[in-house]
Amino acid sequence: MSGHQFGGEWTTEKLERLREYLCAYMRIFSKNSHAARYTTVYVDAFAGTGHRVDSKRGHAGSRLFETELDPDAAAYRKGSARIALEVRPPFSRYIFIELSAERVAELELLKRQMAPTPDSVKIVNAEANQYLAHWCSETDWRQHRAVVFLDPYGMQVDWATLEALGRTRAVDLWLLFPLGMAVTRLLRRDAPPGKHWADALTRIFGTEAWRTAFYSKRDEPMLFEVESEQRRDVDWRDIGRFFVARLTTIFAAVADNPLPLRNSRNTLLYLLCFAAGNKRGAPLAVKIAKHILEPRGVRGELLQD
Repeated sequence: MSGHQFGGEWTTEKLERLREYLCAYMRIFSKNSHAARYTTVYVDAFAGTGHRVDSKRGHAGSRLFETELDPDAAAYRKGSARIALEVRPPFSRYIFIELSAERVAELELLKRQMAPTPDSVKIVNAEANQYLAHWCSETDWRQHRAVVFLDPYGMQVDWATLEALGRTRAVDLWLLFPLGMAVTRLLRRDAPPGKHWADALTRIFGTEAWRTAFYSKRDEPMLFEVESEQRRDVDWRDIGRFFVARLTTIFAAVADNPLPLRNSRNTLLYLLCFAAGNKRGAPLAVKIAKHILEPRGVRGELLQD
């Protein structure tokens, strides 16, 4: 098994939050007689190798930011598949999605080493958005419940994918929203982004409403005339609240305290967000997730002022 290790202390902490939720989830589904009748599924849509990510290699679809890929951000994904396989009691099924054939080969090794049963782990060599859309439409959600973990390098997750997950009414979602990694970089302060990057923002927000939510027109006096220009007048907290509000339109309930994730240089990378799809189970799921998302010690900042 290959691999040098890297990353800041926060990487382990955030993976522990995922572990906490998966353990709580499976305790509920193993002890509650109503919940126990469901087939439980864990999905890691950017699974990597299960034990590390080489930050020197850009993930397919991440070329916009691969030259500035933060080593801590890459390391955050280290071990998510392995952590899920360690949860007891185990999920009924696991789906690990990975586009890189090399990383798929390492996931196959992890499967041989750690799969609870030979047929409980499925490794998919595919583009995550496409596969998730197919999986959501083909699964019988009267009999299945799932936790989906989306931890992209940048802006790989389409809003249409989140809509598909929400429509199942059976998926609990953990999502790393690339707030500092990508979004705030594109949302220039002096003017809205050009068409290419504006289309990318619309793709991940699922609406063009970000334009009026984040930018306002101002009249600037010139020598012989008044010129109107648009300036961004929101900070990262406002952008985060906007995204959380968007999630509430497609999921039964959403944790209102997503956790800002920062690297060792205190640079904001992501918001760790949670949303619950099943109306009946959402209150308890969100209660657990909000507790897990609370800052520990002096680290982390809430979106609330």
